[in-house]
Amino acid sequence: MKPTPFNPETDLPPIPFDLRHCQAAAQLKERGLSWTPHVGCFVWDPDEIIEVTSPFPGRTYFILNLGHFLRIFGSPEEISKKLVWLPTYHQARLLCDQFGVDQEEVSAALASAENIPAGDELLALYKVILYRLEARQNP
Repeated sequence: MKPTPFNPETDLPPIPFDLRHCQAAAQLKERGLSWTPHVGCFVWDPDEIIEVTSPFPGRTYFILNLGHFLRIFGSPEEISKKLVWLPTYHQARLLCDQFGVDQEEVSAALASAENIPAGDELLALYKVILYRLEARQNP
């Protein structure tokens, strides 16, 4: 069965990841956000290492079978080195909890995202996490 590619002209994206999200996630990675590749993570392949076309827009992939990614990259360390993790909304909220971001700060970030295009709420959370990562690097 031949896969049907995502068509941005007719299909609603199943996830909010566009280039802005990918670039913001790359900044999180540059500032030290670590992750362990596992089933259930979305990733961005900015260097186009994965030969198979993604079913999602913008070279975004979902790790459904970690073994497939291990065959391509060789180890979890190489996966996290070569790909950019795209935390979902839920994962971003969990990261906020891990970094000690209180509910008021999360609410303020999300309130600033009112009346803006869908998906920008996630960008607001990425900014909060980025701020926390930068604060850790520059106490």
